Amino acid sequence: MIQITNSMNQFMKDHPRMKYIFFGGKGGVGKTVMAGAAALWSARQGRKTLLASTNPVHSLSNLFGTNVFGKPTVVCDESNCYAFEIDTRDTIERSKREIREKINWFLKFADITTKADEFIESATMNPAFEESAMFENMMDLMFRDEYEFYIFDTAPTANARRLLGMSKVYSLWVEKMLRSREEAKSLREMLSFSKKKEEKDPLLEYLLGFKDRMAHAKDLLTDEALTAFFFVTLPESLPIAVITRFIHWFHEFGIPVGGVVVNGVIQKDQVGGDAADFVLNRIRMQEEHLARIAETFGDQVRAVTPLFETEIKGTPMLQRLVDSVFGE
Repeated sequence: MIQITNSMNQFMKDHPRMKYIFFGGKGGVGKTVMAGAAALWSARQGRKTLLASTNPVHSLSNLFGTNVFGKPTVVCDESNCYAFEIDTRDTIERSKREIREKINWFLKFADITTKADEFIESATMNPAFEESAMFENMMDLMFRDEYEFYIFDTAPTANARRLLGMSKVYSLWVEKMLRSREEAKSLREMLSFSKKKEEKDPLLEYLLGFKDRMAHAKDLLTDEALTAFFFVTLPESLPIAVITRFIHWFHEFGIPVGGVVVNGVIQKDQVGGDAADFVLNRIRMQEEHLARIAETFGDQVRAVTPLFETEIKGTPMLQRLVDSVFGE
């Protein structure tokens, strides 16, 4: 059995400035319920807490039995506990307007008569566009700083990897765009007959502002005193393999890894010897995988939670999960 040497509760005590935590892992391992438990725990510590879903397939409303889509809503009858399923539609439309504005300005700058609308759909039909909108929404929440503690229920790990990696990717892209923009501006001034320097460059101003925004995002996402990403797994081979692979990637991107939470462990002491072969086989399988988890992640394991007799849904069940994850 796994020995917890540094529990989730102790981890939080060791990081008193912790403000942003993310839960991720393979689909179906219990990320949402862990995020919900963390939100309830934080709120009951007296902190104004926001739990936001960055998963395009939201499930917070189902977890709390309350519609939280589109705006932060109090849940669990806890005045400090808010949940929010992010609606990317408004962000996507706003982004389309901004892109149209920037493309129009660029076409005017380059003396091209083509209309911007011809470029808009191709620029916004990319599947990553919604992911970019989700990243923008997530950053807006963090930058507005209206809550004392934030929990993010992320999409399955591969999507979370791209989502959180966007600050670095965007920064590289902006640097390249700024160099190209400066070169184009210098060349235009050199070739101008009037030699008159343009007073304002809206696109350059936008890029510089965007660069500052991404630098701020990177600072927050890579500050181990403020941010931690927790991987959730079941004692099964596939979800373990997924987080084993991606945990290294998060380290490479500088995103602090808070640890691993093991979910859905069958309690052996509650199963009699006359239990069905299926149950006994599952216990043996889980024991093998728990040994592997202990060997692979060691003192990074923060909690091991039981397989409850019913699904985690509503405040009473969430409180049981809180006791399991954050108990001493």
